[in-house]
Amino acid sequence: MEPIQKQEGFVKEKLFILPEYMSDELQQGELTRSLYISDIGYFPHAQYHYRERPEGCDSHIVICCAEGEGWIETHGDRVELMRQHLMVIPAGTPHRYGASSQQPWSIYWFHIQGEHAAALIHLFGMDAGPLQLSISTFTHFTELFNQCYDILSDKSYAISAHVHAAQTMRHLLSSIGMSSSRSGQDQKSERYLEYAIRYMTEHMNETIKLDELAKHIGLSKQHLIYTFNRETGFAPIDYFLRMKMQRAGQMLDLTDLSIKEVAGSIGMTDPYYFSRLFKKITGHSPTDYRNIPKG
Repeated sequence: MEPIQKQEGFVKEKLFILPEYMSDELQQGELTRSLYISDIGYFPHAQYHYRERPEGCDSHIVICCAEGEGWIETHGDRVELMRQHLMVIPAGTPHRYGASSQQPWSIYWFHIQGEHAAALIHLFGMDAGPLQLSISTFTHFTELFNQCYDILSDKSYAISAHVHAAQTMRHLLSSIGMSSSRSGQDQKSERYLEYAIRYMTEHMNETIKLDELAKHIGLSKQHLIYTFNRETGFAPIDYFLRMKMQRAGQMLDLTDLSIKEVAGSIGMTDPYYFSRLFKKITGHSPTDYRNIPKG
C-alpha cells in the first residue's frame, strides 16, 4: 500500500498562488521584475505533506519550519528541517521534500522570482544549506511573512501590493542573511533570550515576576530588560503576555473551550481582564477573533 502523500489541503492553511497573467505582468514591471513573490503560504501540522519536482522549479523556494520536523532532498543529499530552520531551494534544482511522519512540520513558505533573486540569495549564502534562525530573527520572519501574505491575499490584483510585498521580502531575506553572522556577544545574548523564553513557555499557565525570571536566567533585571528590548522590541513581561495571547489565539482557533476556560489555561482567572488584554494586543475581542475566517 502506497503511503499517503499530500501537496496541500491542510486545516487552517494559508495559500496564495499568483495567476499566470499577473506573473507575466510582474516580470515586465519596472518595479517588480527584479524580485517578486509568485506563491506564498502556511501549512500547519502538515501531515503527509510531500512534493517532488524532478526538473526543479522556475522559482526560488524558501521554506521555514515553525514547528515539528521535515526533510528536504536536493541532488540526492537529504537534510532534516526542524523548528526555526530555514532553507532555500534555488530555481532549477531537482528536489523533493516532506513532513516527518512522527512530528509533521508546520511551515511558512514562499516562491520568489526576478532578476535579482538568485544574486540576493547567493550573496548571503542562503543557497548553501539550512540556516538555524535565532528567536528574534524567527519572530521578525513571521511578522513580515504575515504582512506579505495579508496584503497579497487582500489586494491580489494591485501592482502596488506586489511592489510592497517584494520590498518587504527583500528586506526579510537580507535581514536573515545579516543575522547569520552575528558576533559572539550577540550569540550569548540570544542564548539568554532562549533560556528566558523556554522558562516562559514552561510556565505559560502561571504568573511570572521579573525578579524570578532574572534569577532563573542568571542576569540582573536591568540586563534582562535590555536584552529583551534589543532582541524583541518588548520588555520581558510584555513579551510573556504576548506569548499568552498567541497561545490563547491558538486555543480559540483549534478548540471549543469557553473564553473563561481559555483564560484559565494561560493563568488568568479574570476573563474580563483577559478579554481586554487580548483585544489590546490582537485588535479583536476573543469572540470576534474566534469568528474570523482563517486560512
